Amino acid sequence: MKLTTLSALQRSRLAIFTWLLLVVISLTIISRSHFTADLSAFLPRTPTAEQQLLMDQLKDGLASRLILVGIEGADATTRARLSKKIAQTLRTNTTFVTVSNGEPISTEFDQKYLFNNRYLLSPAVTIERFTVDGLHSAISDSIDQLASPAGLLFKSLLPHDPTGEMLQLLDEMHADNYPQLLDGAWASRDGNTALLLLQTHALGSDTDAQKRAMQIIQAAFDHANEYDLTKPTARLSMTGPGVFSVVSRDTIKSQVRIIFVVSTILIAILLLIVYRSFTALFLGFLPVATGILAGIASVSIGFGVVHGITLGFGTALIGEAVDYSIYLFMQSDHLVNGNNEKNRKIWIRNVWPTVRLGVLTSIFGFAALLLSGFPGLAQLGLYSMAGLIAAAAMTRYVLPHLLPKDFQIRDMTNTGLTLSRYAMLATKIRWPAIGLILASSAIVYQHHDHLWSAELSALSPVSAADLALDSRLRAGMGAPDVRYVIVVSGNSQEQVLSATEKLSVALQPLVEKGALTSFDSASHYLPSQASQRARQSSLPASAILKPRLEDAIKDLPIQAKVFAPFLKDIENVRNKPLLTRSDLENTSMAMAVDAMLLNQGQRWSALMPLTASENGNIDASQVKAALNQVQVSNALLVDLKTESNHLYAGYMHEAIILSLAGLLGITLLLLLVFRSPIRVLRVILPLAAAVLSVTAGLALFGQQLIILHLIGLLLIVAIGSNYALFFNPSIERGMQEISPRTYASLLFANIATVLGFGLLAFSSVPVLQAMGVTVAPGVILALIFSAVFARISPVSNSLASESKA
Repeated sequence: MKLTTLSALQRSRLAIFTWLLLVVISLTIISRSHFTADLSAFLPRTPTAEQQLLMDQLKDGLASRLILVGIEGADATTRARLSKKIAQTLRTNTTFVTVSNGEPISTEFDQKYLFNNRYLLSPAVTIERFTVDGLHSAISDSIDQLASPAGLLFKSLLPHDPTGEMLQLLDEMHADNYPQLLDGAWASRDGNTALLLLQTHALGSDTDAQKRAMQIIQAAFDHANEYDLTKPTARLSMTGPGVFSVVSRDTIKSQVRIIFVVSTILIAILLLIVYRSFTALFLGFLPVATGILAGIASVSIGFGVVHGITLGFGTALIGEAVDYSIYLFMQSDHLVNGNNEKNRKIWIRNVWPTVRLGVLTSIFGFAALLLSGFPGLAQLGLYSMAGLIAAAAMTRYVLPHLLPKDFQIRDMTNTGLTLSRYAMLATKIRWPAIGLILASSAIVYQHHDHLWSAELSALSPVSAADLALDSRLRAGMGAPDVRYVIVVSGNSQEQVLSATEKLSVALQPLVEKGALTSFDSASHYLPSQASQRARQSSLPASAILKPRLEDAIKDLPIQAKVFAPFLKDIENVRNKPLLTRSDLENTSMAMAVDAMLLNQGQRWSALMPLTASENGNIDASQVKAALNQVQVSNALLVDLKTESNHLYAGYMHEAIILSLAGLLGITLLLLLVFRSPIRVLRVILPLAAAVLSVTAGLALFGQQLIILHLIGLLLIVAIGSNYALFFNPSIERGMQEISPRTYASLLFANIATVLGFGLLAFSSVPVLQAMGVTVAPGVILALIFSAVFARISPVSNSLASESKA
């Protein structure tokens, strides 16, 4: 007897030590984990070429590093003054690459770059351009322009640029796309908002760096506002991909923290009412904490980053993980005697097999998600599996050893007896329940064409208010909505620049006939070395050019001596080095080149954004036909919006297939364990009924389902399987009757789950809300349907008296 007691003590100490060690390891991993809230976790591991472009732009593209700042309130003069003060402060901060607000800070550099290099930049520079006829035609056009509204500008440029290259370049730069200037600073079209455009050094996917940038901007605004004697009522707003990531992450963290605290308090109040024991309350939360820590640590190890949605999912796990301790406390026989070791063995023999099978069904359901090509989906699968395994294992192997010798909770037998009578009544409404299932099936079928959301943006945690602000500031900036992009890939910068030059020639006719409003290319600002060399060689020597020029202007009202600066400039360009990316430093064009010219290790890509006509659409067939006219390999027309929706459609299709595979795995597991199709049907039917009913309800309320609704439906199956299994006890072990304490434990476990997940329904983050509105009603229905379709017998006197003993 003493040896048995010693062996049990050693086992308990080993179990507790192992658990504590794993908790410490998990905490250490979590303290070093990185958390994110962007869409990158919901992008595929092995993307197509089009999807790769979308991923690059979402994660690390230049657009992801832009922050658009708006200053509203006060008057226009004050807004402009604040804009200039903020810009002045930020331009000295190394966090930002560029700070643009309309001030002529970079204008001088832009004009100098274009003017000094106009003969290397202009595609009109050819050998024919500098023949007698070419010069005559170009100079005649320039002289005609002197009578135009821009005559003064032409007059100052004419001695240096009689062929009009500078004006052609300015026209190509689409200068009219910039916002208007009010009091020397950019302002929106309605004049009510001062605008600044900032580019950060840090990538948009570096959420911590983006947050620091936002804090620096806010501090600059506060400082500028503080020393304004008028004490204006100006307001600062920021938007952009990096801002979205920061705000989403902070919002999710804040709401997860609030939901976790509130749900913990509510569940604690519930369990305190049930247990009437602070000791039981504390011990009951240990499996919950263990599961959450194990889940987050596993995801961090497996993926290197934890998505905010996964974190939100973790807070909801409290509602399911606490079920295991409820089953231990309320279904074990500690009420009868104080022998914990004996009670543990009885619970392990009678109850643990059902709990274990419930855990296994959950694992089988979520294991399929690990096969997903989308890291975000796989994260949720790994988190669920690790969390549930850790919580259940802690309940089975550690928690019984932590119970004090005189551990007792409130006797819930009377409550259980009352519930058993209601359970018996539930079986009498099977036909109405079947009618509800059929009606739900009909509703789901009726809405099947638009049941699932087809927009990738549905996954975005960004609020509608933030999206509206972004749209308003972008409209004020006059930025076009770039949906269509031509992508050219190659082995070198020179190769892709040459390709974009050929494509530009093919696209220009589409602009001229109105099929496109415009297009842009890095080669507009940085031509290929081959094109620059060809233009440079087109420039004749002074000894040749001077007599040609004199012949060209013989019948024109201008003297040759006026063009002495022109002859000198041509000679300088003939001998100057070709342009490189470094020549663009300090110009506003550097940002455009960096956005459209991407170096990806051994590969280079060039982007050519296309601006659609006023109807907002581009005829892809016309663009593709134009591309086919030139011999450019690896040129791809990408519709970013359509591609993102295709991406999401594939994501949803894969998730549904994997979920069905998980359900198939659960069914096969139950068939293997029960070896009875009828009993398996009794377990599966309540779960299917709950899933169909919730789906139909969401459809009736006009709610399109997203991936988190699907995860919620999987959770209904995972949690509801416990109820269905308890309502279908093992006949082989002589347990065809359900004890009153089992009824009570199921009810309070269900309430705890509803409290854990139900609070998510009140979240302002759409993806968290989706899980809450799905799981909370679903688990209630799963419990009800489990009672309705269970084959149960009335509680016998022996069970009732045994429970009361």
